[in-house]
Amino acid sequence: MQLTVPDPSLVLLIGPSGSGKSTFAARSFPPTAVLSSDEMRRLLADDPSDQSASADAFRVLALLVDGRLSRRLLTVVDATNLRAASRRRWRAMARRYGVPAIAICFDLSLASYLELNRRRAGRSVEEWVVREQFERMAAALTDIADEGYAALHLLRDPAEVAATTVSIAR
Repeated sequence: MQLTVPDPSLVLLIGPSGSGKSTFAARSFPPTAVLSSDEMRRLLADDPSDQSASADAFRVLALLVDGRLSRRLLTVVDATNLRAASRRRWRAMARRYGVPAIAICFDLSLASYLELNRRRAGRSVEEWVVREQFERMAAALTDIADEGYAALHLLRDPAEVAATTVSIAR
């Protein structure tokens, strides 16, 4: 599958921890376009898993997203994005700058999420967290279709995620 993403646009990667969002982002988008909540935690606390740094990490992330969108640059938010309020905030930023918002959802089975999480080198999260995020993903998917994205892409299994390429249309 090939996805076409306009430049500029705001791309939200949506899915539980360990679902392959960061790997997908790294191979699909220019490195400067990808803004990761894990990377913000790493920069602030020397540990991408340090949840005590999350509030600060998301403040910094929001500043960077706002700065890139104000310059009409392709911006990819690599975070779980499972909370409706968070997605609403990102879409409001995109609207402010007249940039389309694109959603790419990693809608995998629970077994796939758990297996991908187990395979993360030194970065896996507790299984209960993945299970909780799986439930939140199911709830989020009922809302996402009506949230007003310029494009909504659902990736439904790890093979599809691996085979999907992104074309950036300038």
